[in-house]
Amino acid sequence: MRVLTARLGAFLLLLFPLVTRADATRDRFGAAGYFRIMTRPDFSGGSGQLGYYWLYGRLLNESPYGELNLRLDVLQSTPGTDEVWAEVHTRFSGTSFRSADPGNGSFLNFRADYLFVRAGNILLDRVTWQLGTLEDRWNDLHLYDQRPATLLWDTVGLSGTYQGDRYDVLLAVGDSGYTLRPQKYNTVLTGAASFRYRLIPGHLEVGVRGQVGYESKVRGNRNALYRSDGIVYEDYVRREVVRRYFEANPGQEDLVRDLAPRDALSYRAIGYLGFGNLGPLVWDNLYVTFERKHPELSYTENYRNRDWTVYIADQTDERYELSFGNEAYFKLIPEKLEALWGVWVGYAFNEDNLIKPGDDDRLIASTVVRLQYFLTERVHLLLETSIAREKSTNGNLYRNHVDSVFTSTGGFPDARGLEFGDSDTRDTWQGKVGVVLNPTGRGIYARPSLRLLYGLQYSSQHAAFGNSFVDSLDQYNQYVGPERHWHSVVAIEAEGWF
Repeated sequence: MRVLTARLGAFLLLLFPLVTRADATRDRFGAAGYFRIMTRPDFSGGSGQLGYYWLYGRLLNESPYGELNLRLDVLQSTPGTDEVWAEVHTRFSGTSFRSADPGNGSFLNFRADYLFVRAGNILLDRVTWQLGTLEDRWNDLHLYDQRPATLLWDTVGLSGTYQGDRYDVLLAVGDSGYTLRPQKYNTVLTGAASFRYRLIPGHLEVGVRGQVGYESKVRGNRNALYRSDGIVYEDYVRREVVRRYFEANPGQEDLVRDLAPRDALSYRAIGYLGFGNLGPLVWDNLYVTFERKHPELSYTENYRNRDWTVYIADQTDERYELSFGNEAYFKLIPEKLEALWGVWVGYAFNEDNLIKPGDDDRLIASTVVRLQYFLTERVHLLLETSIAREKSTNGNLYRNHVDSVFTSTGGFPDARGLEFGDSDTRDTWQGKVGVVLNPTGRGIYARPSLRLLYGLQYSSQHAAFGNSFVDSLDQYNQYVGPERHWHSVVAIEAEGWF
């Protein structure tokens, strides 16, 4: 019996570290983050980006970026219990590193994205409270580097999230005034709600989200919104409102307008469908969003050597965007070939603007396909291609030829013309190919990744990439060069999260 007791005691001593490790709390401090940095020799005179922006796929079109997320457990709970817990989170991010971009690593390109306290098991079971900045994300569309289901990125306040077995609910209230107008703050009361339900856990889920911002009228506050009657939209676009006023009122010595305070309502609605674990399809995220943007406050015109404030809420309060985004992840050949397929369609319209082409009145559509083949566990081949079309609904916005200045308005040069080029459509194709080194093994999402890539672009627009060429309508532009529709770059880059 004594021998048996001794052996049992020894067994328990061996088991005790495993038991205590299972019940042990995590470290009080935690850090996580993301980074990407690259060099892209560009012998075409560009700035190192293959095209203009993410619509053609973010790869080779993005800038350097880094973020650091920090967490401190202020009050820890014992795992498996309903004890109260609390933690503090903050994030710092930026878009510049020395020798990699125009910012050259300056801290002016970094900011504190958020700071909040999160706590649970207070007042209500399964409810997590968040006080501070309230940004809340669902799944990203990685090919485009877009987050269409993000709520409250602009809001500071209080939120509560209930986490059920098959669904979660979020309610929030706060203020977005400082994000919308940092130097000219006025309260913008913001509320949000979301609901997500897992119909078939691991296979099918749906969700809806919404956010509303309301700015009340405040008489006498120079940072509040004002109704400014009598402004012609073309004068606002040309920044000639004050000039036209004094031309129409030659005896006036001051700008006298009937300014009446007004309120404003902006909103965002999101629908979500996620499904997967169906044959080679691992997961698919589909989003539909509709947004009414918040109106702008004012701008400044200089006339007669004096700055004049022009209030423009009435000229900017009918801007809308409708978008459809989808990204599917496939394992085509297990342990050998994986793929991502993305689609983006967007329609922006401004009911105040009927005369000037721009990003506020256009239709965009894009599809991107990325394949990653695993030569070995850590050496992969990457192939990506994209096709995109952008169409302005208010006239010509794109210059298809180097001499488009001569054909921008009915075949005649017009430096005051509201159109910019000779076409209302821009078509763009991109292809990227290269070698990927993944130290952590196979997986199209595996990081960190070290990539050597070559990218090629063709666009119907002349010089459709970031560059130092003069893009004015001046017919005497001394930098006029050969017509450029093709563009290529070589990239050495690293990307990862931790």
